[in-house]
Amino acid sequence: MDLTSSYADVFSARIQGRYRFFETRNASTILAATHPGRCAEIADVLDEFDLRTSDLVDAGRNESALAARLNAAFRRRGWRESRVDTTIRLVLVRHPYREAGETRKTSEITEVTNEGYLVDNVADRVALDVEWNAKDGNLDRDIGAYRSLYDSGLIDVAVMITRTSDDLRALAQRLGVASGMTPARAKTILGTTTTTNTAKLIPRLQRGDGGGCPILVAAICDATWEGPRPSEHPESVERP
Repeated sequence: MDLTSSYADVFSARIQGRYRFFETRNASTILAATHPGRCAEIADVLDEFDLRTSDLVDAGRNESALAARLNAAFRRRGWRESRVDTTIRLVLVRHPYREAGETRKTSEITEVTNEGYLVDNVADRVALDVEWNAKDGNLDRDIGAYRSLYDSGLIDVAVMITRTSDDLRALAQRLGVASGMTPARAKTILGTTTTTNTAKLIPRLQRGDGGGCPILVAAICDATWEGPRPSEHPESVERP
């Protein structure tokens, strides 16, 4: 599946300069046309977001401080963590066999309930997840949830905020050394190559894992960090 680039007509030059965007099925245009208010909220959150040195050099937890800040920004705007559960009701109807003296139909009812996956933020018909530094299996879970929600007619578009890989890791390592880490310790920053990042996500989008669901990706990258470059002003690097 070819990726599209309608984000170039939707998001400001400043936002495009701070993030790397990817999308399928002209997701940005669909988002802006069908939910302009929610699109504006996403733009506001991205524009206001501050990538801190501590986000890059501190060890992550189940929900990192970075993901918590982003999710809180959306919750303040009315977005809510959500899950779609499905219940299948099966009715077996037995028809009477008159030769055996049966005159009425009988039925047997069975219900099967399946709990869905949590989506970090849902507003109107837009789903949005923040995947900063989790296991890359989360990408399959998220994309699968988007596809299911879209096929069920519950959402029009999905959005994921994640990160790039090599450029951001290189920046994190330089910041770590500038903050007093040993080079060996700095190399462990931002986890392994099996964590959530665009290098793992883009092939999933290109092979069509999202089905018909339009998916927009905004990736935090080295350009998102607006502090002094360690190589330029090592004495002024913000310490975590």
